[in-house]
Amino acid sequence: MVPLASCSVKRCPENQALTSTGSALHSFSAHYGQRKAKVTAMALFKAYDIRGIVPTELDAKKAYGIGRAAAHFIGKGPIAVGRDARTHSPELTEALIDGIRDEGMDVIELGLTATPMLYFGVDRLDAAAGIMVTASHNPGEYNGFKICRAHAVPVGEASGLKEIEALVEARSDAETAAPRGGLSSFDVGEGYTEHAMAVGENFPALKVAIDCGNGMASVGLEPILEKLPIEVVRLYFEPDGSFPNHEADPLKVENLADVAEAVRREGCDFGVAFDGDGDRAVFVDGTGQPISADLATALIARHLLVREPGALVLYDLRSSRVVAEEVERCGGVAKMCRVGHSFVKAQMREEGAIFAGELSGHLYFRFSENLIADDGTAAFVALLDVLGREGRPLAELIEPFRCYSASGEINRRVADVDFVIETIAGEHASAPEVSRLDGLLVRYPTWWFNIRPSNTEPVLRLNLEADTKDEMEQRRDEILAQIKALSDGVSAGS
Repeated sequence: MVPLASCSVKRCPENQALTSTGSALHSFSAHYGQRKAKVTAMALFKAYDIRGIVPTELDAKKAYGIGRAAAHFIGKGPIAVGRDARTHSPELTEALIDGIRDEGMDVIELGLTATPMLYFGVDRLDAAAGIMVTASHNPGEYNGFKICRAHAVPVGEASGLKEIEALVEARSDAETAAPRGGLSSFDVGEGYTEHAMAVGENFPALKVAIDCGNGMASVGLEPILEKLPIEVVRLYFEPDGSFPNHEADPLKVENLADVAEAVRREGCDFGVAFDGDGDRAVFVDGTGQPISADLATALIARHLLVREPGALVLYDLRSSRVVAEEVERCGGVAKMCRVGHSFVKAQMREEGAIFAGELSGHLYFRFSENLIADDGTAAFVALLDVLGREGRPLAELIEPFRCYSASGEINRRVADVDFVIETIAGEHASAPEVSRLDGLLVRYPTWWFNIRPSNTEPVLRLNLEADTKDEMEQRRDEILAQIKALSDGVSAGS
């Protein structure tokens, strides 16, 4: 890592405009009225972050209140703040910073950055917390905040967001602290380049198509590409918060169409697409076929276990059996975890895991004893290292992992989520393996399924995998029919 002394930290005069966002903080008073106005932001608070449509659900007044509430909850500074390229991010960032400083906390402003770069900055600066102004993969009319504590430990619904939510209105009415918090800026660029590249060593001279989706991944990625011996076909590298080409959500197969087509057209070895804030990456092989994140987890884990034999690797419980089988084949220890980045990171920290993967495309690295983070750019670097070590095409390496048939995640709205889950659990009580780690997981010798509730709506999410496509389709249809019958029964009886 680069020593802190070699990084540039710049103090900003009290009334000077922030270079990354333009006009002075006090100029926002006219826009969002008196800063002490009450703020009701309850609909904005989700399970893992804060998100809403601008300006109907989220505006500068709410951002100010959230800044005050978050700072009060954290209890000390400094707090690092970064933002994405959405058109309203500068305004929300300045209001957020204003609220933090009015609470008496110092702010370190990182400017335009990807979420993994914020995580790195929080750890490098030994900041008490970090807040990223972003709505990740959501469309351009959305914005929001991702909050973490020191060493990028996430603040979610069960670890602080509820408390912050409760504080928003009260802190918006509070007097400004004396003295008001200070303001400085920090460039995370150079240090982040070395940080992300440290997950790999063997970088082959390949041709790669990269789709940044007009999101923030390119900010940290470009300096890394300059150091790699690869030829790059660039798609949508310019950050643009209106996302003019496609949604910056690579989990939707339609958003992989451009990178897959570029791979085939340009004869690339593989391709990668990033989400809006750069913490997720999804790969396509040299034929343009998407690689699900669980298969990427298995492949990357195999090579991390060469570095750290016998280490623990986590995988979310929706993942293919391939992950555990491959980790164990390579001498590692595989263990399931709950869905959700706060749960994954907490378990990695508690149990000493070196790596974890979620089906959503979040791939988590233990960068140091203190820093565990999901990082799309680091995942890309790690995959390059895999290909450099193996010396074989990605399509050839991944093909043996495509040995089971998966349903993909299927959502169904139901009348009574708990009733449906408990009834199905009772009907499968004699299965060889039943887990309540996250919803209901049932395993049989040739197939398994998981149903779990949505955090925000009366929806059940089904994931199912079987040894063959025929059995997968049969079992999938059986479970879906069961869900429908139970839900219809509840509706008819109400």
